[in-house]
Amino acid sequence: MPGPEQQESARTGRGAEEADVIVVGAGPSGSTAAYHLARTGLDVLLLEKSAFPREKVCGDGLTPRAVKQLTDMGIDVSEEAGWLHNKGLRLVSGRRRMEFDWPELSAYPGYGLVRRRADFDELLARRAASAGARLVERANVAGPLTDGRTGRITGVTAKLGEGREPVEYRAPIVLAADGNSTRLSVAMNRHRRTDRAMGVAYRTYFTTPRHEDSYLEAWLDLRDPTDRENRLLPGYAWVFGMGDGTANVGLGVLDTAHFDVDWRDLLRRWCEGLPPEYDYTPEAVTEPVRGSALPMGLNRQPHYADGLLLVGDAGGTVSPGTGEGIAYAMESGRFAAESVVQALARRTDRGRELALRTYPQALRSAYAGYFALGRLAADLLGRPKLLGAAGAAGLGQPALLKIAFRLMVNLTEPNSKDALDRLLHLIGRVAPGR
Repeated sequence: MPGPEQQESARTGRGAEEADVIVVGAGPSGSTAAYHLARTGLDVLLLEKSAFPREKVCGDGLTPRAVKQLTDMGIDVSEEAGWLHNKGLRLVSGRRRMEFDWPELSAYPGYGLVRRRADFDELLARRAASAGARLVERANVAGPLTDGRTGRITGVTAKLGEGREPVEYRAPIVLAADGNSTRLSVAMNRHRRTDRAMGVAYRTYFTTPRHEDSYLEAWLDLRDPTDRENRLLPGYAWVFGMGDGTANVGLGVLDTAHFDVDWRDLLRRWCEGLPPEYDYTPEAVTEPVRGSALPMGLNRQPHYADGLLLVGDAGGTVSPGTGEGIAYAMESGRFAAESVVQALARRTDRGRELALRTYPQALRSAYAGYFALGRLAADLLGRPKLLGAAGAAGLGQPALLKIAFRLMVNLTEPNSKDALDRLLHLIGRVAPGR
């Protein structure tokens, strides 16, 4: 007589597929994790609810942190392969514009990249598949399968293909890489921390003669033109040339708690104020304004429990100081993969659990200090009175812009010859994180 699991599979019309690891979501974190897992010989199922190519809201700019992860995956990031390289970051505040080159460090390359997310995400997913991961598109995960005695996750249920056929996938370890909404995490009682700020990002594209800019550009003096108090907003706007005749233009606000603003309208109004050389007109817009939430500061926890690891946006790995997400998503995917590889090599349940618990430890070690600084900045800048004082103090001072650049990019080394670099590295390591 068939057991309960066989009976359940019979009701779906097909047997449950099994693997060593299931990764739910083929965004940057999920695909990076799947690649590093598969290249060790593990059987990895990478489940993506959409079909590639698919669109995501993003600035499309990649810092050297992300470039390192790409090259570690063996991805060709040359200009001949379709990537636009950039030298650094241009900060604009008031009437001052300053360009800062990416630092030359032993751990990171001295250049950044630009590529559209629809193309970028598919490239990463295909790379994971080439390493041996079994990529399943149009696999919309509906919820977890759990052990009724322990509550431990044992797999997932999904709706497959256009016909939404019910299927099951089983594995002893599951990675939730299903983005900010992360239905899988919520179903496993991993809820967002309400004491952490939530941000938003909105972007569009327009044609411009400045599409091959060799610097990413961030405008720090972001204000709502309809605000009678003319308050500085806790965020920035950006213009990133795409190299294809267009630019990605958007805004990111790091703490929306104190502001009631129509962010789409604010972006349109901000674009109208761009200098003439950008050649912005409403007719130049090539795509509608789209937005998304920014899950910041490790705001969903625990990052590991009961066989489930939270990576990327599902675990809130967006920087609360800048809104940068791709680099940290990819890094978290790699950290998770390293913990899982070690766990599956252990011979006892206790040994496997100890190995899996190294994942949240790796996140805290890498990000707790830096993210704590970012949360502090978001908290301070999210208070209207303090914002007014900051604006009056003048964010356009060269010394302040230099510090802002170093804080935004999070590229430091402990043995640097630069005193500011060493100081920021130390503060980022010792700042208290919770």
